[in-house]
Amino acid sequence: MAEVPDKVSLEGIEAKWDAAWEEQRTYRFDRGKPREAVFSIDTPPPTVSGSLHLGSAFGYIQTDAIARFQRMRGREVFYPMGWDDNGLPTERRVQNHYGVWCDPTAPYDPDFTEPPPAEGGGKDKAVRSLARQNFVELCHILTAEDEKGFERVWRDLGLSVDWTLTYATIDDHSRAVSQRAFLRNLRRGQAYAAEAPTVWDVDFGTAVAQAEIEDRETGGAMHRVAFQRADGEGAIEIETTRPELLPSCVALVAHPDDERYRPLFGSDVLTPLFRVAVPVVAHPLAEPEKGTGIAMVCTFGDTTDVVWWRELDLPLRALIQRDGRFQDEVPGWLTGAGAETYGEAVAGRHAKQARRAVVEKLRDAGDLIGEPKQLMHPVKFFEKGDRPLEIVTSRQWYIRNGARDPGLRRALLERGEAMDWHPPFMGVRFKHWVEGLNSDWLISRQRFFGVPFPVWYPIDEHGRTQWEDPILCAEDALPVDPQSDPPPGYGEAQRGQPGGFAGDTDVMDTWATSSLSPQIVGTIEPNLFERVFPMDLRPQGPEIIRTWLFATVLRSHLEHYELPWSDAFINGWILDPDRKKMSKSKGNVTTPADLVVQYGADGLRYWACKAGPGADTAVDQAQMKNGRRLAIKLLNASKFMLGVTSGAGAAGAITETIDRAMLAELAAVVDDATEAFAGYEYHRALARTESFFWHFCDHYLELVKSRAYGEGPGAESARAALETALAILLRLFAPVLPFATEEVWSWWREGSIHRAPWPAAEELRDMVAGDGDVEVLAVAADVLSEVHKAKTLERRPLRTQVARLVVEDVGDRLAALRIAEADVREAGVVEELVLREGPERQITVELAAAAD
Repeated sequence: MAEVPDKVSLEGIEAKWDAAWEEQRTYRFDRGKPREAVFSIDTPPPTVSGSLHLGSAFGYIQTDAIARFQRMRGREVFYPMGWDDNGLPTERRVQNHYGVWCDPTAPYDPDFTEPPPAEGGGKDKAVRSLARQNFVELCHILTAEDEKGFERVWRDLGLSVDWTLTYATIDDHSRAVSQRAFLRNLRRGQAYAAEAPTVWDVDFGTAVAQAEIEDRETGGAMHRVAFQRADGEGAIEIETTRPELLPSCVALVAHPDDERYRPLFGSDVLTPLFRVAVPVVAHPLAEPEKGTGIAMVCTFGDTTDVVWWRELDLPLRALIQRDGRFQDEVPGWLTGAGAETYGEAVAGRHAKQARRAVVEKLRDAGDLIGEPKQLMHPVKFFEKGDRPLEIVTSRQWYIRNGARDPGLRRALLERGEAMDWHPPFMGVRFKHWVEGLNSDWLISRQRFFGVPFPVWYPIDEHGRTQWEDPILCAEDALPVDPQSDPPPGYGEAQRGQPGGFAGDTDVMDTWATSSLSPQIVGTIEPNLFERVFPMDLRPQGPEIIRTWLFATVLRSHLEHYELPWSDAFINGWILDPDRKKMSKSKGNVTTPADLVVQYGADGLRYWACKAGPGADTAVDQAQMKNGRRLAIKLLNASKFMLGVTSGAGAAGAITETIDRAMLAELAAVVDDATEAFAGYEYHRALARTESFFWHFCDHYLELVKSRAYGEGPGAESARAALETALAILLRLFAPVLPFATEEVWSWWREGSIHRAPWPAAEELRDMVAGDGDVEVLAVAADVLSEVHKAKTLERRPLRTQVARLVVEDVGDRLAALRIAEADVREAGVVEELVLREGPERQITVELAAAAD
């Protein structure tokens, strides 16, 4: 028998059921199930740096709806949660929160304690510098607190995660997995170190990978500058936005087919101000239609310069240092007046300072043609940075990614084609990224809170570090920190000494660890990997297809030679009211916590699941309100139905045609919702179920409730149909509205609805045995709607008696209406019902006279 509360409410429902699910281990993964019975999800580890924003919640809710559906379909769902807590975002958070800055040269303080939060903070306002190890300890302290807050939000949103399966990208297990994979890549020749031009963020003081670079429209100026020909036969004009790089110029380049410059290929010109002879060369990347059609090659102004430098075998004249300033020392290739100019205008200055000084010098020397023209143009930035990127020469670690290996590139493209993408067009982004790769994956960072490279270098008897003869850690000794741990066969006293060793000071890019998420979660426990890998699903956002998704495919290909998962589900972006992407960097984020309080988790989940895969969606609180309204309606309608049926089970057969018609229509809903969910189109499943539910409440319930309160076979049929429909509707809604559906289920069923089987349409069809004429319900509902409309227009109560109801319609519809005639009379309070055959439907409603 049902135990329905006197008053139903959504208040406090999230905390109630989260506690119950945890106590009952509702979402605990069964480690004993074989791989074919498992649905394995490679859950995105959110970046732990402050608070979760609504954009993150949006995608995770959609994934959770898929996980809940698969669980109800009978799959054992492997649904872990990770925390991406290492890297630049965490360091910046710690710096700003405590007002500290890391000084890697400072000695470790063993008595260090957590300082109080600082007002302001950040690099410029740092009140205290910390040794590297102390800074890392502080990062661990703050991320542990942030992770608790993240978990609380996920629980409030109803994520059906197994909270015993968690990991952090900086914990011992993740560090060991990441270091082991790197060592294997290194031994197979897939990873390597190289001294090479590197894209560099001056503020963060670290190298940046291609995938982390974005173009931003930035104000600048175009300068036309004259290069005098070395033979004295005139000048060549070029246009540049970076005249400060003239002392680094190594060539002028034009397209091989450009008739204007073909006679000059192989000749020399002199750089303005510095008077260094450089050649005029040809390369197909030169753009004849851009500017004057000829460009200067500097080492290095941008990545195209790097390509030209490498492919044309040009000299290296790099001058910008890691701090963003030009070197103080006058380079050897500058002499006389050129050397003097460098010292006056360039040495020790930042790019903008040097640019202003060089332009003045060019103007005074007559080498500036006209005045600079102001413009807006795309400039490359680190996605988390504030100043334009520079290119400096440095030693870095790389993983081969197909940029310079056509065979590997083809293999990765084939992996992308073999994957099922949801929505399909997202696969094109992967393809374009792979095709556009121009450099191997730079995985080293000059930071502190990250996974260290498990590598040391011997120092010879003269104190020189032997970079080309690294000492590698044994896999069974991982994880290690070369800055704290000595290599095998050495003691700590030999660190930095002749005949001793030096530890690698770099850490891995956070993606180098996150890209191993299947390997990390699959090895949390013994004998787990073969039960979950390759995984079924990778859910994530579109902006990290080029980073997380591509890198995971690459690492799986190199280590296992197979895809890490079969399906990739890509959510859309959340847009602010101005239709701009919501992001922390833009300061336009909304957090989900307040919205859960206002609309309930089910209301928020409803809004998220109304958007299909890959669909960008605005924050729409009206839709969240609709979701809350739906959840409340589900509680109230369920209370009514269980009040009628007592929840005692179907005591009698479902004999009435209108009841059988409702179940036949519901069977079609089950078919559609099942097909939609199986295809990752949860939004279609929700729309189909919701549409039926409102029609069911507005029409079917009204039509049969009088009969359901009665006695005899007709009443038993109504009650059995109501209870059957309720059990199915709750399960159809359960993936999207887990709290409201669990609440109702508990009123009259044992166990959790989220472990109940997904409804089967064939069982419904067996109940109606092919006798569910949906036309009966449709016609009856249409007539009842007209009756209600007439009462509403007259502002009369719905229980107002209808003195006479005349329905004129075609024969087939009249025949269907006659089957439901008794229910229509009862529901509409109709005294006289007249049915007439006619060419089209006409309904006349005559209300009884109002009482005085």
